[in-house]
Amino acid sequence: MDKLLISGGKPLFGTVEISGAKNAALPAMAAALLTNEKVVLNNIPCVRDIQTTGKLLSKLGCETDLEGLAKNHCCAITAQNVTSYEAPYELVKTMRASVLVLGPLLARFGKAQVSLPGGCAIGARPIDLHIKGFEKLGAAIKIEHGYVSARARRLRGSKIVFDRITVTGTENLMMAAVLAEGETILYNTACEPEVVDLANLLRSMGAKIEGDGSNRIHIQGVPRLRGAAHTIIPDRIETGSFLVAGAISGGEIEIKSCRSDHLTAVIEKLEETGVGVKKRSLEHLTVTAPREIQPVDVDTLEYPGFATDMQAQYMALMTQGNGTSMITENIFENRFMHASEMVRMGANIKIEGNRAIVTGKTKLTGAKVIASDLRASASLVIAGLVAEGETLIDRVYHLDRGYERIETKLKALGADVRRIS
Repeated sequence: MDKLLISGGKPLFGTVEISGAKNAALPAMAAALLTNEKVVLNNIPCVRDIQTTGKLLSKLGCETDLEGLAKNHCCAITAQNVTSYEAPYELVKTMRASVLVLGPLLARFGKAQVSLPGGCAIGARPIDLHIKGFEKLGAAIKIEHGYVSARARRLRGSKIVFDRITVTGTENLMMAAVLAEGETILYNTACEPEVVDLANLLRSMGAKIEGDGSNRIHIQGVPRLRGAAHTIIPDRIETGSFLVAGAISGGEIEIKSCRSDHLTAVIEKLEETGVGVKKRSLEHLTVTAPREIQPVDVDTLEYPGFATDMQAQYMALMTQGNGTSMITENIFENRFMHASEMVRMGANIKIEGNRAIVTGKTKLTGAKVIASDLRASASLVIAGLVAEGETLIDRVYHLDRGYERIETKLKALGADVRRIS
Protein backbone atom coordinates (compact mmCIF):
# COMPACT_ATOMS: atom_id res chain seq x y z
CA MET A 1 0.00 0.00 0.00
CA ASP A 2 1.52 3.31 -1.11
CA LYS A 3 2.34 6.12 1.28
CA LEU A 4 3.48 9.73 0.86
CA LEU A 5 6.46 11.08 2.76
CA ILE A 6 6.59 14.87 3.05
CA SER A 7 9.36 16.98 4.54
CA GLY A 8 7.67 20.30 5.33
CA GLY A 9 8.69 23.91 5.56
CA LYS A 10 9.41 24.66 1.92
CA PRO A 11 7.47 27.48 0.21
CA LEU A 12 5.98 26.58 -3.15
CA PHE A 13 6.82 28.55 -6.29
CA GLY A 14 6.17 27.91 -9.96
CA THR A 15 3.36 26.88 -12.27
CA VAL A 16 0.89 23.99 -12.06
CA GLU A 17 -1.53 22.71 -14.71
CA ILE A 18 -4.95 21.60 -13.48
CA SER A 19 -6.31 18.26 -14.69
CA GLY A 20 -9.83 17.54 -15.92
CA ALA A 21 -12.58 17.20 -13.34
CA LYS A 22 -13.04 13.65 -12.10
CA ASN A 23 -16.57 14.45 -10.99
CA ALA A 24 -17.44 15.62 -14.50
CA ALA A 25 -15.63 12.81 -16.31
CA LEU A 26 -17.38 9.99 -14.44
CA PRO A 27 -20.97 10.86 -15.46
CA ALA A 28 -19.72 11.65 -18.97
CA MET A 29 -18.30 8.13 -19.24
CA ALA A 30 -21.61 6.70 -18.03
CA ALA A 31 -23.46 8.80 -20.63
CA ALA A 32 -21.67 6.87 -23.40
CA LEU A 33 -24.07 4.00 -22.59
CA LEU A 34 -26.92 6.07 -24.05
CA THR A 35 -25.80 5.56 -27.67
CA ASN A 36 -24.33 2.81 -29.85
CA GLU A 37 -21.99 5.33 -31.49
CA LYS A 38 -18.52 6.35 -30.29
CA VAL A 39 -18.19 9.00 -27.58
CA VAL A 40 -14.78 10.64 -27.32
CA LEU A 41 -13.92 12.41 -24.07
CA ASN A 42 -10.94 14.76 -23.88
CA ASN A 43 -9.16 16.21 -20.82
CA ILE A 44 -9.89 13.06 -18.81
CA PRO A 45 -7.85 12.92 -15.59
CA CYS A 46 -5.63 9.87 -15.17
CA VAL A 47 -6.90 8.85 -11.71
CA ARG A 48 -8.04 5.62 -10.13
CA ASP A 49 -11.79 6.32 -10.31
CA ILE A 50 -11.52 6.76 -14.10
CA GLN A 51 -9.72 3.42 -14.40
CA THR A 52 -12.41 1.77 -12.27
CA THR A 53 -15.19 3.20 -14.44
CA GLY A 54 -13.36 2.03 -17.55
CA LYS A 55 -13.24 -1.49 -16.13
CA LEU A 56 -16.94 -1.29 -15.29
CA LEU A 57 -17.89 -0.20 -18.82
CA SER A 58 -15.74 -2.97 -20.28
CA LYS A 59 -17.49 -5.44 -17.98
CA LEU A 60 -20.80 -4.29 -19.46
CA GLY A 61 -19.49 -4.98 -22.98
CA CYS A 62 -18.36 -1.52 -24.09
CA GLU A 63 -15.27 -0.93 -26.17
CA THR A 64 -13.31 1.33 -23.84
CA ASP A 65 -10.00 2.75 -25.02
CA LEU A 66 -8.06 3.78 -21.94
CA GLU A 67 -4.60 3.22 -23.45
CA GLY A 68 -4.20 6.86 -24.43
CA LEU A 69 -5.35 8.15 -21.07
CA ALA A 70 -1.88 8.68 -19.60
CA LYS A 71 -0.48 10.05 -22.89
CA ASN A 72 -3.13 12.47 -24.09
CA HIS A 73 -5.92 12.37 -21.47
CA CYS A 74 -8.38 11.05 -24.03
CA CYS A 75 -10.85 8.18 -23.74
CA ALA A 76 -13.06 6.73 -26.48
CA ILE A 77 -16.09 4.63 -25.51
CA THR A 78 -18.41 2.68 -27.81
CA ALA A 79 -21.42 0.97 -26.24
CA GLN A 80 -22.57 -0.84 -29.39
CA ASN A 81 -22.42 -4.38 -28.04
CA VAL A 82 -23.51 -4.15 -24.42
CA THR A 83 -23.85 -7.72 -23.15
CA SER A 84 -24.35 -7.19 -19.43
CA TYR A 85 -26.57 -4.87 -17.43
CA GLU A 86 -25.03 -5.52 -14.03
CA ALA A 87 -22.53 -3.32 -12.17
CA PRO A 88 -21.01 -5.83 -9.71
CA TYR A 89 -20.05 -5.15 -6.13
CA GLU A 90 -16.36 -5.85 -6.80
CA LEU A 91 -16.15 -2.65 -8.88
CA VAL A 92 -18.85 -0.50 -7.30
CA LYS A 93 -17.63 -0.97 -3.71
CA THR A 94 -14.77 1.51 -4.12
CA MET A 95 -16.63 4.27 -5.91
CA ARG A 96 -20.07 5.71 -5.34
CA ALA A 97 -20.22 7.25 -8.83
CA SER A 98 -20.68 3.74 -10.27
CA VAL A 99 -24.39 4.17 -9.57
CA LEU A 100 -24.45 6.60 -12.52
CA VAL A 101 -24.69 3.69 -14.98
CA LEU A 102 -28.15 2.91 -13.60
CA GLY A 103 -29.95 5.72 -15.44
CA PRO A 104 -28.34 5.18 -18.88
CA LEU A 105 -28.79 1.37 -18.77
CA LEU A 106 -32.41 1.69 -17.72
CA ALA A 107 -33.16 4.34 -20.34
CA ARG A 108 -31.58 2.55 -23.31
CA PHE A 109 -32.03 -1.13 -22.49
CA GLY A 110 -34.93 -1.13 -20.04
CA LYS A 111 -33.06 -3.01 -17.33
CA ALA A 112 -30.18 -2.53 -14.95
CA GLN A 113 -28.76 -4.14 -11.84
CA VAL A 114 -26.30 -2.10 -9.83
CA SER A 115 -24.69 -2.90 -6.50
CA LEU A 116 -25.38 -0.42 -3.75
CA PRO A 117 -22.36 1.88 -3.92
CA GLY A 118 -19.34 2.46 -1.73
CA GLY A 119 -16.74 5.24 -1.77
CA CYS A 120 -15.36 7.51 0.93
CA ALA A 121 -16.34 7.06 4.58
CA ILE A 122 -17.75 10.56 4.98
CA GLY A 123 -21.26 9.66 6.00
CA ALA A 124 -24.42 8.26 4.51
CA ARG A 125 -25.01 9.13 0.88
CA PRO A 126 -28.16 7.14 0.11
CA ILE A 127 -29.51 6.71 -3.40
CA ASP A 128 -33.14 6.84 -2.30
CA LEU A 129 -33.63 10.04 -4.30
CA HIS A 130 -32.42 8.27 -7.44
CA ILE A 131 -34.82 5.39 -6.86
CA LYS A 132 -37.83 7.64 -6.25
CA GLY A 133 -37.04 9.49 -9.46
CA PHE A 134 -36.76 6.32 -11.55
CA GLU A 135 -40.08 5.12 -10.13
CA LYS A 136 -41.67 8.41 -11.18
CA LEU A 137 -40.37 7.72 -14.70
CA GLY A 138 -42.18 4.36 -14.65
CA ALA A 139 -39.45 1.95 -13.59
CA ALA A 140 -40.06 -1.00 -11.28
CA ILE A 141 -37.35 -1.05 -8.60
CA LYS A 142 -36.29 -3.81 -6.22
CA ILE A 143 -33.52 -3.73 -3.63
CA GLU A 144 -32.32 -7.18 -2.68
CA HIS A 145 -29.04 -8.93 -1.89
CA GLY A 146 -27.23 -5.59 -1.89
CA TYR A 147 -28.30 -4.69 -5.43
CA VAL A 148 -30.71 -2.21 -7.00
CA SER A 149 -32.62 -3.95 -9.79
CA ALA A 150 -34.60 -1.74 -12.18
CA ARG A 151 -36.83 -2.57 -15.16
CA ALA A 152 -39.02 -0.59 -17.53
CA ARG A 153 -40.36 -1.24 -21.03
CA ARG A 154 -39.76 2.42 -21.75
CA LEU A 155 -39.39 5.27 -19.35
CA ARG A 156 -42.03 8.01 -19.51
CA GLY A 157 -41.48 11.65 -18.71
CA SER A 158 -42.67 13.03 -15.40
CA LYS A 159 -42.34 15.89 -12.95
CA ILE A 160 -39.82 15.01 -10.25
CA VAL A 161 -39.08 17.05 -7.13
CA PHE A 162 -35.93 16.10 -5.24
CA ASP A 163 -36.42 16.16 -1.47
CA ARG A 164 -32.80 17.24 -1.12
CA ILE A 165 -30.29 18.63 -3.57
CA THR A 166 -28.26 15.75 -4.99
CA VAL A 167 -25.57 16.02 -7.65
CA THR A 168 -25.44 12.37 -8.69
CA GLY A 169 -29.23 12.13 -8.42
CA THR A 170 -29.63 15.08 -10.77
CA GLU A 171 -27.15 13.55 -13.23
CA ASN A 172 -28.65 10.06 -13.08
CA LEU A 173 -32.22 11.24 -13.63
CA MET A 174 -31.14 13.66 -16.35
CA MET A 175 -29.47 10.84 -18.27
CA ALA A 176 -32.50 8.59 -17.83
CA ALA A 177 -34.93 11.29 -18.96
CA VAL A 178 -33.18 12.14 -22.25
CA LEU A 179 -34.46 8.87 -23.78
CA ALA A 180 -37.78 8.80 -21.92
CA GLU A 181 -40.99 9.29 -23.82
CA GLY A 182 -42.31 12.83 -23.42
CA GLU A 183 -41.38 15.68 -21.11
CA THR A 184 -39.53 15.54 -17.80
CA ILE A 185 -39.08 18.43 -15.40
CA LEU A 186 -36.64 18.06 -12.52
CA TYR A 187 -37.09 20.41 -9.56
CA ASN A 188 -34.63 21.29 -6.75
CA THR A 189 -31.74 20.14 -8.91
CA ALA A 190 -28.02 20.57 -8.28
CA CYS A 191 -26.42 23.58 -9.98
CA GLU A 192 -22.79 22.35 -9.98
CA PRO A 193 -20.57 22.98 -13.02
CA GLU A 194 -20.24 19.20 -13.39
CA VAL A 195 -24.01 18.95 -13.98
CA VAL A 196 -23.78 21.66 -16.66
CA ASP A 197 -20.83 19.86 -18.26
CA LEU A 198 -22.86 16.65 -18.49
CA ALA A 199 -25.79 18.54 -20.01
CA ASN A 200 -23.44 20.04 -22.61
CA LEU A 201 -22.26 16.55 -23.57
CA LEU A 202 -25.82 15.22 -23.77
CA ARG A 203 -26.89 18.15 -25.97
CA SER A 204 -23.99 17.43 -28.34
CA MET A 205 -25.32 13.86 -28.51
CA GLY A 206 -28.75 15.17 -29.54
CA ALA A 207 -30.55 15.51 -26.21
CA LYS A 208 -33.00 18.33 -25.58
CA ILE A 209 -32.17 19.87 -22.20
CA GLU A 210 -32.78 23.34 -20.80
CA GLY A 211 -32.21 24.93 -17.40
CA ASP A 212 -29.05 23.13 -16.30
CA GLY A 213 -27.14 25.28 -13.84
CA SER A 214 -30.42 26.26 -12.18
CA ASN A 215 -32.73 24.45 -9.75
CA ARG A 216 -35.14 23.46 -12.53
CA ILE A 217 -34.15 21.34 -15.52
CA HIS A 218 -36.48 20.71 -18.45
CA ILE A 219 -35.91 17.67 -20.67
CA GLN A 220 -37.78 16.61 -23.80
CA GLY A 221 -37.12 12.96 -24.52
CA VAL A 222 -35.77 11.85 -27.90
CA PRO A 223 -35.84 8.36 -29.51
CA ARG A 224 -32.06 8.00 -29.77
CA LEU A 225 -28.76 9.76 -29.24
CA ARG A 226 -25.65 9.91 -31.43
CA GLY A 227 -21.94 9.88 -30.73
CA ALA A 228 -20.02 13.03 -29.89
CA ALA A 229 -16.66 14.49 -28.86
CA HIS A 230 -16.50 16.50 -25.64
CA THR A 231 -13.84 18.20 -23.51
CA ILE A 232 -14.18 17.79 -19.74
CA ILE A 233 -14.04 20.96 -17.60
CA PRO A 234 -11.06 21.60 -15.28
CA ASP A 235 -11.19 20.21 -11.75
CA ARG A 236 -12.31 23.01 -9.45
CA ILE A 237 -11.42 21.07 -6.29
CA GLU A 238 -7.87 20.40 -7.46
CA THR A 239 -7.64 24.11 -8.28
CA GLY A 240 -8.84 25.04 -4.80
CA SER A 241 -6.43 22.56 -3.21
CA PHE A 242 -3.46 24.19 -4.95
CA LEU A 243 -4.72 27.64 -3.99
CA VAL A 244 -4.60 26.57 -0.33
CA ALA A 245 -1.25 24.80 -0.77
CA GLY A 246 0.32 27.95 -2.16
CA ALA A 247 -1.19 30.09 0.59
CA ILE A 248 -0.19 27.89 3.52
CA SER A 249 3.36 27.26 2.25
CA GLY A 250 4.32 30.93 2.12
CA GLY A 251 4.96 30.91 -1.61
CA GLU A 252 3.41 31.99 -4.90
CA ILE A 253 1.90 29.67 -7.51
CA GLU A 254 0.57 30.22 -11.00
CA ILE A 255 -2.40 27.96 -11.68
CA LYS A 256 -3.23 27.30 -15.32
CA SER A 257 -5.94 25.40 -17.20
CA CYS A 258 -8.50 26.16 -14.47
CA ARG A 259 -11.90 27.87 -14.34
CA SER A 260 -11.94 30.66 -11.78
CA ASP A 261 -15.69 31.22 -12.25
CA HIS A 262 -16.33 27.75 -10.80
CA LEU A 263 -14.56 28.73 -7.55
CA THR A 264 -16.08 32.09 -6.71
CA ALA A 265 -17.07 31.21 -3.12
CA VAL A 266 -13.72 29.59 -2.33
CA ILE A 267 -11.70 32.45 -3.82
CA GLU A 268 -13.73 35.07 -1.95
CA LYS A 269 -13.23 33.22 1.34
CA LEU A 270 -9.49 32.88 0.77
CA GLU A 271 -9.26 36.60 0.01
CA GLU A 272 -10.98 37.31 3.34
CA THR A 273 -8.16 35.42 5.08
CA GLY A 274 -5.60 37.70 3.41
CA VAL A 275 -4.55 35.32 0.64
CA GLY A 276 -3.81 37.11 -2.61
CA VAL A 277 -5.65 35.64 -5.59
CA LYS A 278 -5.11 37.38 -8.92
CA LYS A 279 -7.30 36.44 -11.85
CA ARG A 280 -5.07 36.81 -14.87
CA SER A 281 -7.80 35.31 -17.05
CA LEU A 282 -10.71 32.90 -16.69
CA GLU A 283 -8.25 29.99 -16.97
CA HIS A 284 -5.23 31.50 -15.18
CA LEU A 285 -4.83 32.37 -11.49
CA THR A 286 -1.94 33.43 -9.27
CA VAL A 287 -2.07 32.75 -5.54
CA THR A 288 0.24 34.65 -3.17
CA ALA A 289 0.65 33.76 0.49
CA PRO A 290 -0.10 36.56 2.99
CA ARG A 291 2.28 37.64 5.73
CA GLU A 292 -0.36 36.63 8.22
CA ILE A 293 -3.40 34.38 7.68
CA GLN A 294 -6.57 35.80 9.23
CA PRO A 295 -9.09 33.41 10.85
CA VAL A 296 -12.37 33.43 8.94
CA ASP A 297 -15.46 31.26 9.55
CA VAL A 298 -16.88 29.16 6.73
CA ASP A 299 -20.09 27.19 6.15
CA THR A 300 -20.21 24.49 3.48
CA LEU A 301 -23.19 24.78 1.14
CA GLU A 302 -24.44 23.44 -2.15
CA TYR A 303 -23.05 25.18 -5.23
CA PRO A 304 -22.53 28.09 -5.68
CA GLY A 305 -21.70 28.08 -1.97
CA PHE A 306 -18.44 26.95 -0.37
CA ALA A 307 -17.87 23.36 -1.52
CA THR A 308 -17.84 20.60 1.07
CA ASP A 309 -14.97 19.09 -0.94
CA MET A 310 -12.84 22.10 0.07
CA GLN A 311 -13.66 22.00 3.78
CA ALA A 312 -10.76 19.76 4.87
CA GLN A 313 -8.18 21.78 2.92
CA TYR A 314 -9.55 25.01 4.39
CA MET A 315 -9.27 23.52 7.89
CA ALA A 316 -5.57 22.91 7.29
CA LEU A 317 -5.20 26.57 6.32
CA MET A 318 -7.04 27.74 9.44
CA THR A 319 -4.58 25.89 11.70
CA GLN A 320 -2.17 28.62 10.58
CA GLY A 321 -4.67 31.45 11.05
CA ASN A 322 -3.97 34.11 13.66
CA GLY A 323 -6.91 33.35 15.96
CA THR A 324 -10.03 31.19 16.15
CA SER A 325 -12.28 30.20 13.26
CA MET A 326 -15.36 28.03 13.01
CA ILE A 327 -16.02 25.60 10.17
CA THR A 328 -19.59 24.36 9.82
CA GLU A 329 -20.22 21.26 7.69
CA ASN A 330 -23.77 21.30 6.31
CA ILE A 331 -23.54 18.63 3.59
CA PHE A 332 -22.15 15.43 5.14
CA GLU A 333 -22.53 14.37 8.75
CA ASN A 334 -19.19 12.58 9.18
CA ARG A 335 -16.64 14.71 7.41
CA PHE A 336 -14.29 15.77 10.20
CA MET A 337 -12.26 12.56 10.44
CA HIS A 338 -9.18 14.41 9.19
CA ALA A 339 -9.34 16.70 12.25
CA SER A 340 -8.04 14.04 14.65
CA GLU A 341 -5.09 13.40 12.34
CA MET A 342 -4.28 17.13 12.23
CA VAL A 343 -4.45 17.21 16.02
CA ARG A 344 -1.75 14.52 16.03
CA MET A 345 0.35 16.99 14.04
CA GLY A 346 -0.18 19.71 16.65
CA ALA A 347 -3.37 21.42 15.49
CA ASN A 348 -5.84 22.85 18.03
CA ILE A 349 -9.22 21.63 16.76
CA LYS A 350 -12.38 20.88 18.72
CA ILE A 351 -15.39 19.16 17.15
CA GLU A 352 -18.88 20.11 18.33
CA GLY A 353 -21.50 18.31 16.24
CA ASN A 354 -21.25 19.60 12.70
CA ARG A 355 -18.85 22.37 13.71
CA ALA A 356 -15.09 22.43 14.02
CA ILE A 357 -13.49 25.16 16.12
CA VAL A 358 -9.93 25.76 14.94
CA THR A 359 -7.56 27.87 17.04
CA GLY A 360 -4.31 29.05 15.46
CA LYS A 361 -1.62 29.76 14.85
CA THR A 362 -0.24 26.40 15.95
CA LYS A 363 3.09 24.87 15.08
CA LEU A 364 2.49 21.69 13.11
CA THR A 365 5.03 18.89 13.36
CA GLY A 366 5.42 15.86 11.13
CA ALA A 367 3.73 12.63 12.21
CA LYS A 368 2.39 9.34 10.89
CA VAL A 369 -1.20 9.97 9.81
CA ILE A 370 -3.94 8.02 8.04
CA ALA A 371 -6.12 9.34 5.22
CA SER A 372 -9.79 8.49 5.75
CA ASP A 373 -11.19 9.81 2.46
CA LEU A 374 -10.25 11.60 -0.74
CA ARG A 375 -10.34 15.23 0.46
CA ALA A 376 -8.98 14.34 3.89
CA SER A 377 -5.94 12.99 2.05
CA ALA A 378 -5.44 16.35 0.35
CA SER A 379 -5.78 18.23 3.65
CA LEU A 380 -3.10 16.10 5.28
CA VAL A 381 -0.77 16.70 2.33
CA ILE A 382 -1.36 20.45 2.73
CA ALA A 383 -0.74 20.27 6.48
CA GLY A 384 2.43 18.27 5.81
CA LEU A 385 3.75 21.01 3.54
CA VAL A 386 3.97 23.43 6.45
CA ALA A 387 4.76 20.95 9.25
CA GLU A 388 8.22 20.75 10.78
CA GLY A 389 9.93 17.46 10.02
CA GLU A 390 8.51 14.48 8.14
CA THR A 391 4.87 13.57 7.67
CA LEU A 392 4.03 10.04 6.53
CA ILE A 393 0.54 9.70 5.06
CA ASP A 394 -0.91 6.20 4.85
CA ARG A 395 -3.81 5.00 2.68
CA VAL A 396 -3.09 7.43 -0.13
CA TYR A 397 -5.14 5.24 -2.48
CA HIS A 398 -7.90 7.64 -1.47
CA LEU A 399 -5.79 10.48 -2.87
CA ASP A 400 -5.17 8.58 -6.10
CA ARG A 401 -8.91 8.33 -6.69
CA GLY A 402 -9.17 12.05 -7.42
CA TYR A 403 -5.76 13.74 -7.79
CA GLU A 404 -3.55 13.09 -10.80
CA ARG A 405 0.18 12.82 -10.03
CA ILE A 406 -0.14 15.16 -7.06
CA GLU A 407 3.34 14.36 -5.74
CA THR A 408 4.84 15.09 -9.18
CA LYS A 409 3.03 18.41 -9.39
CA LEU A 410 4.10 19.38 -5.86
CA LYS A 411 7.72 18.40 -6.52
CA ALA A 412 7.76 20.70 -9.55
CA LEU A 413 6.72 23.53 -7.22
CA GLY A 414 9.57 22.85 -4.81
CA ALA A 415 7.92 20.55 -2.28
CA ASP A 416 9.92 17.71 -0.73
CA VAL A 417 7.47 14.84 -1.26
CA ARG A 418 7.90 11.29 -2.45
CA ARG A 419 5.82 8.18 -2.84
CA ILE A 420 6.80 5.06 -0.92
CA SER A 421 5.47 1.81 -2.37
